[in-house]
Amino acid sequence: MSNEEKILTAVIYSAAEPSKEQKARFGQFLKNKYGSDIPLQWEMSDAFPGGFRLEVGSDIYDWSVGGRFRQLRDTLVKVPTSNGNIIPLLKESIQAWTPEAMAEQVGEVITVGDGIATVAGLPQATFGEILLFADGVRGMVQDIRRDNIGCVLFSSDESVTQGSSVKRTGKTAGTPVGENFLGRVVDSLGSPVDGLGDITASGYMPVEAQAPPIIDRQPVDTPLETGIFSIDSMFPIGRGQRELIIGDRQTGKTAIAIDAIINQKGKNCICIYVAIGQKTSSVVQIQQTLKKHGALDYSIIVTASASDPAPLQYIAPYAGCAMGEYFMRQGKDVLIVYDDLSKHAVAYRALSLLLDRSPGREAYPGDVFYLHSRLLERAARLSDEIGGGSMTALPIVETQAGDVSAYIPTNIISITDGQIFLESDLFFSGQRPAVNVGLSVSRVGGDAQTKAMKKASGTLRIDLAQYREMEVFTQFASDLDDQTRSQLEYGQGLMRMLRQKQYKPKSQHEQVITLVMALAHTMQGIPADDVPAFIERFIEMVESDHRELCDRIDQTGKLDDDLKQEIIDISAAFRQKWQ
Repeated sequence: MSNEEKILTAVIYSAAEPSKEQKARFGQFLKNKYGSDIPLQWEMSDAFPGGFRLEVGSDIYDWSVGGRFRQLRDTLVKVPTSNGNIIPLLKESIQAWTPEAMAEQVGEVITVGDGIATVAGLPQATFGEILLFADGVRGMVQDIRRDNIGCVLFSSDESVTQGSSVKRTGKTAGTPVGENFLGRVVDSLGSPVDGLGDITASGYMPVEAQAPPIIDRQPVDTPLETGIFSIDSMFPIGRGQRELIIGDRQTGKTAIAIDAIINQKGKNCICIYVAIGQKTSSVVQIQQTLKKHGALDYSIIVTASASDPAPLQYIAPYAGCAMGEYFMRQGKDVLIVYDDLSKHAVAYRALSLLLDRSPGREAYPGDVFYLHSRLLERAARLSDEIGGGSMTALPIVETQAGDVSAYIPTNIISITDGQIFLESDLFFSGQRPAVNVGLSVSRVGGDAQTKAMKKASGTLRIDLAQYREMEVFTQFASDLDDQTRSQLEYGQGLMRMLRQKQYKPKSQHEQVITLVMALAHTMQGIPADDVPAFIERFIEMVESDHRELCDRIDQTGKLDDDLKQEIIDISAAFRQKWQ
């Protein structure tokens, strides 16, 4: 600070030169404000009628008519508009308003291009602070250097030119939040893009926030059911967990996330879908799908399309996370999908290279790990003392030719609590969802399952692993013994059982009853192509003739030995009638 004080000067711009008394008051103001005597100069200017403009380094005090009018305008902007008649509120605000000698820190654009502006003259700007450019263009400080700062712009840079002024706002990047965002499609800045009108926000939250500390969390032990057979039975997801969905392009990653959102209907869970770098048509299709299945009412879609600038794609998941934290802090459960973080990393790489940062492994900057870790760590299940809310994260990552050892996939695998790996070969063979049982894992495991599901799933993973291994060894064999052939038929039946139509999530009792029946070898001998029809008819029969059995499973989440044996007996009787 001492170096700045030595070179700090003050300049007054006004139409008439201040008197000695006025200069003395200026000098006293500067001494009180900056703690030392600062040289004062006057320059004649007709640009500030009805007052003056005082510049002290990067601080600007505009006491002209225009400057005071801007202060009044900023005051009126904060008047609440939720009430029907705002005229009395405006009158009251104007009568109570008193202009203040407020400093504005104004810098200058040195260079601009590709959505990046280099700014000088703002030595006190902080990382993540919002800056205001010409024509209302907003940007965020992303790089702080010795003599200037790098700023990413949130809209077109056409109106920002070299030499144009930049003003500090003192605010960090944030997004409006509230209940009124449910059922809407918004951009990374919280502005609606669905053509349904403005949204009245309940608050404003920073997009960057610290993750809840360990002391404020509790263990992940409450299931978040996706309605997807292969996931709920073998790789369960708990409220507050972070489960990665990973696989090649066009293998059904988004389909799993959308099914999980649809399955939350009636379960008091807020869902947020963040689309990063997607086509606008794809986002519209997802919106229509959620609306068709009655899931849009409890969902928010945050979109930064492929045509949006890289800064908006970069900030999108953090904005969605902030919206989720608003509900989590109110004690509600939230499911948030990041689709996908591969494109998010690419957008950040573009920003970093434009900011002249050195690329590291695979041309990604070294802090790309921190980029995703500080995002995903915000997913948590809070302790009961602070509300008990939760936010479950389902990040999606795209691989190239199934390479899970690439830089971005390994980063996010190490951050999350497990991954659901979708295999291209399984997908194209008709096994959908194409979950690879060997490479998928949930590090929460049975803790995130109901007792009924945990008991019913039993040896399913082991049986499938044995089937896949035996299938590889016997694919070239022409003569198989009866035991091997029987085990292969059993495994094929299990694989067909795990096939599931899109947008058709299964309830808990459907999954539990089907698992008990299948693992009891009831389907043995049924051709693989007939297995789906057999299961569908069996579930219809149980739901119509044994409704109390289904209700017991759904309501208690338990499966005792007597109930399990009852299901086996019912399935055996149904199998005898099946032709």
